[in-house]
Amino acid sequence: MGRLVRGACRGALLATLLLLGGVAQAAGPGRAAVATPHPSATVAGLETLAQGGNAFDAAVAIAAALAVAEPYGSGLGGGGFFLLRQAGDKPVYRFLDARERAPLAAHAKLYLRDGKPDPALSLDGPLAAAIPGLPAALADLAGHYGRLPLADTLTPAIRLARDGISVDRIYRERAGFRLAAMRDDPETARLFLDHKGEVPEEFSLLRQPELANTLERMARYGKAGFYSGPVAEKLVRGVNAAGGIWSLEDLDRYRTVEREPIRFPLAEGRELISAPPPSAGGIALAQSLAMLQQLPWREADRVQRTHYVVEALRRAYRDRGLLGDPDFVAIPTARLLDASYLKQLAQGIDPRRATPSSALPPSPSWREGDHTTHFAVIDKDGNAVAATLSINLPFGAAFTVPGTGVLLNDEMDDFAANPQGANAYGLAASQANAVGSGKRPLSSMSPTFIESASEFTAFGTPGGSRIPSMVLLSVLEYLDGQPVSRWPAVARYHHQYLPDVIEHEPGAFSSDESAELRARGHALKPLGRNYGNQQVLYWNKEKGSLEAASDPRGVGRADLLEEPR
Repeated sequence: MGRLVRGACRGALLATLLLLGGVAQAAGPGRAAVATPHPSATVAGLETLAQGGNAFDAAVAIAAALAVAEPYGSGLGGGGFFLLRQAGDKPVYRFLDARERAPLAAHAKLYLRDGKPDPALSLDGPLAAAIPGLPAALADLAGHYGRLPLADTLTPAIRLARDGISVDRIYRERAGFRLAAMRDDPETARLFLDHKGEVPEEFSLLRQPELANTLERMARYGKAGFYSGPVAEKLVRGVNAAGGIWSLEDLDRYRTVEREPIRFPLAEGRELISAPPPSAGGIALAQSLAMLQQLPWREADRVQRTHYVVEALRRAYRDRGLLGDPDFVAIPTARLLDASYLKQLAQGIDPRRATPSSALPPSPSWREGDHTTHFAVIDKDGNAVAATLSINLPFGAAFTVPGTGVLLNDEMDDFAANPQGANAYGLAASQANAVGSGKRPLSSMSPTFIESASEFTAFGTPGGSRIPSMVLLSVLEYLDGQPVSRWPAVARYHHQYLPDVIEHEPGAFSSDESAELRARGHALKPLGRNYGNQQVLYWNKEKGSLEAASDPRGVGRADLLEEPR
């Protein structure tokens, strides 16, 4: 289980004090904190910080370690979003978009056969794979923001790949979910299943020597070690031999994109800083919080609060169909975050009755894989990273390129695979998110900060379309003054406009609460399992305290790094 670890601090907590608005403000927390979903990744981050690296170096080490330790959730064959805070008298926020891109040969009818969608084509095998973005992000973070050479920050991941990691219950669960697809690819079966083609036993050792070699080339040559030369040639040759459509030009032209994060004022002097398109998450969070600020959610009992949250989510998720890759589609961000529009949405919420989604103006819906990963790190100076990474479904496309150790994503399924009707999950398609050459698919990944003069927090989780609702519930715990350990542990429920139902974890509601919600017109759907794996940070600038917490649903670890005395 994840745990909250608070290191004892015997030295001075604050390196420098600024007098800001009459309140003593810490220039930095004076020590570092890391929260990741895997203990090996947390150790990699702490090791990097202890060697003099900053939060950006630690983010490289953590992301690379997760690529080894969590092949079901992220990897060099995937991508992600990185939200950055550069410390200073006035912090600077940046957003690094390392989302995968569709191959240049992709087109709107790529996954249609005889005019009908073939769901398997965008889920399993190399045709489902977009061009990876994580390797470029690691190189860019190290080159533009880090203090240490990429060779140093990749060392923990290389060691993990060579020496092996222990198979845990999460690995076994995710591998069981994708077992048939993994068996279909000989290389994936060889690397990630046992010699009988079964899910490996718990505590068995998983070694990835080919991935170690690929990481070593990146350590030596940087981005070029992946996107050109022998590794790139193996990637293209392996993908195309198995029916994919990659080219060397696809790899050579891949670039991360630095975008302006969503910034939205909240009550009590706080500001939300979150992911912009091609994430739908930041806008959904801003809209939901804006609506809730106009409603008495804090004073409400549990059922009433749930009702308010669900109605806000219903309206925020409805607008997702307007979003896509901002390099290809005009995004009406200003209109979606306009105060008068959000006031109108809030005023449309009946405090006692559910609004049927069918009564709202229609908007396309979607589905995306929910097995991503997330981590957060802050260094002693106040530099911070919240990052959500993904290869989409567990073990991505279940296709590993021979000779590279690179397990590919199946992010192409996050596009609207059938522009004329439903996607692979049977839900209505969005023209804004149609498959297109070089496009980035829409995502719900939502790495998020909330900052004020006195506090800084970081949130994020895997979970596909449920990510914004999970982050929202944790943010509400923070705004309600609850202990940090409760933020990632809060019981989860979700509404995404369509289908018109509240999905929830087992035990999220009592029988009486469920009955009252149904009496208000809500339909409830218990999921039979917990979901998500949230990692959070909290820095109280006035008290000089720093805390981190990892979701108790996972096997992650949160820890603080004591500065040497």
